[in-house]
Amino acid sequence: MEKIQETYVVESQEQASCLLHPLRGEILSRLCSPASAAQVARSLNEPPQRINYHIKALEKANLVRRVGTRQVRNLVEVLYQAVARNYLLSDTLGWGADTVQKLKDQSSLRHVYTTAERLKRDALRLMEQTEAGQEIPSATLDAVIQLADENHREAFVQDYIRLMKQLIQKYQKKKQVNHLTIPIKCV
Repeated sequence: MEKIQETYVVESQEQASCLLHPLRGEILSRLCSPASAAQVARSLNEPPQRINYHIKALEKANLVRRVGTRQVRNLVEVLYQAVARNYLLSDTLGWGADTVQKLKDQSSLRHVYTTAERLKRDALRLMEQTEAGQEIPSATLDAVIQLADENHREAFVQDYIRLMKQLIQKYQKKKQVNHLTIPIKCV
């Protein structure tokens, strides 16, 4: 089995375009170790067909590769793995700074939309569990922040990212229950 790279420099337009889809970024993060499309679909709470479609696109762009198979009941599942843990857009792509910023903004907005859709699905699933008598601990934060200008916006975003990383590092420990990892999403 080929070792996964720490950082992969994206130099083709096809790969860059493929990476800009937020769900594909989520899929790549789940494929740092070998997994099937069905496993990734379960971890993302998405339909397997949708995940399989995006894995095929990532494979076509050479961002994931087949690393094996396994027998599951009467089916043979294909195992995939990302080519790297991190992806860096090369300057040789020839995109101007404005284009790169627009792509980042568009990707961020698409990610917000995808995350909102996932939150709705997760909230409905959790509400069904509470109706069935299961207690679900939850918390929300709602705030309106008015920033003076672009510099304050950038400073706020950088502080927010730094603080979230600190919280995640502080509390991210894998809790074991019957040898299963319980994931906690931070959106």
